[in-house]
Amino acid sequence: MFALADCNNFYASCERVFRPDLQGRPIIVLSSNDGCAIARSNEAKALGIKMGAPYFKIRELVERHNIAVFSGNMALYGDMSQRVRWVLEEYAPSIEVYSIDEAFLDLRGMEGVDFNSYAKEISRECWRQTSIPVSVGIAPTKTLAKIASKLCKHYPKLRGGCYMHRKEDVEKVLRKFPVEDVWGIGRRVAPKLKNMGVTTAYDYTQLSESAVRSLSGITGLRTWRELRGEACIEFEDGFEVRQSICVSRSFATEIYDVAELAEQVSNFAAAVAEKLRKQHSATSEMTIFAFTNRFKESTPQTYGTQLVHFTVATNDQRTIVTRAVAALRDLYKRGYGYKKAGVVATHIIPAEGVVHSLFDDSEAVVREHNLSAVVDAINRTHGRGAVRFAVQGSGHIKSASEKQSPHYTTRWSDIPLVSVK
Repeated sequence: MFALADCNNFYASCERVFRPDLQGRPIIVLSSNDGCAIARSNEAKALGIKMGAPYFKIRELVERHNIAVFSGNMALYGDMSQRVRWVLEEYAPSIEVYSIDEAFLDLRGMEGVDFNSYAKEISRECWRQTSIPVSVGIAPTKTLAKIASKLCKHYPKLRGGCYMHRKEDVEKVLRKFPVEDVWGIGRRVAPKLKNMGVTTAYDYTQLSESAVRSLSGITGLRTWRELRGEACIEFEDGFEVRQSICVSRSFATEIYDVAELAEQVSNFAAAVAEKLRKQHSATSEMTIFAFTNRFKESTPQTYGTQLVHFTVATNDQRTIVTRAVAALRDLYKRGYGYKKAGVVATHIIPAEGVVHSLFDDSEAVVREHNLSAVVDAINRTHGRGAVRFAVQGSGHIKSASEKQSPHYTTRWSDIPLVSVK
């Protein structure tokens, strides 16, 4: 058996944890620079606010219905996601983190368990320890477990947990489940299926194996088998190392000054180096880019990129920041207002696989490694950016987040205070 734990309206739920006055009030969370809605509570969805709706287009609706609006607070959301995972780890031998708000649990080998009660217990305990509502679906395959978790969101009587395993129950659910909502059915395939008269997940299971393979390849075939009760999507319980790391941002206002732009790029580069060290890897190639606002056609436009090669793969913060800033200065053009910039690390390998040249200063390599380790330790204790290079300025990435909530769980100054009389 597999379980899928899915946090309900996760970003909005995180905002409600420390703001109980928001219960029942519609909430939306905005993207970087407060551009568009990237998360909505059920109440906001009921008002017709669509995912990705530009904020300026829905501002009147927001004011009319007193919708609570928040700038994305990824530090808070990431920390709350970790807290939910800690709870889930108590209930399964291993878990697979699928996204910031979803995780699979491997329940194979657990015998004599009432999985219906187990699903509800997991959901209840997540709420007790984190105040995040979590829907837990348990089924013989990962695909069916995702469908079971969705049922919890639509049927409150399930009390957050659904165990779907009997053949007749599975068929009943699949006959009503839209095919386009099935995990593994791509956006390009769904319209083709509807043209064939395949509108539900059950219809999909009734196609022949050869028809499924010709229509959507091996990925669609795995989904087809999973819907029919055959577990064939592997459980990834290990940490998957990313093969590319990108840190970029659109700025609230155009940046014309090269020093100000270099400050932002240096912070992007420092974040890339930190992510590399966190997953114990190193990069041998890096791309730096910066471009103007293409939507302002009346202003001069430019798009610049610089490719940086490292002779020896690295995750050293000083090396990466220095090379990134140098590349930025090479591509920079005076007189242009830059709206977005970023740093992308590629050709990523495990750190232990880095081979140094015979001519490298081994003592310098050790010093750089130790320096990065100390910087990471200090920043973990005192907050990101507590120790940084001068070129990074304040250490803050420039963005318009005027409606961001406090960092309740990750910043000492933002910890809620309770007065007792």
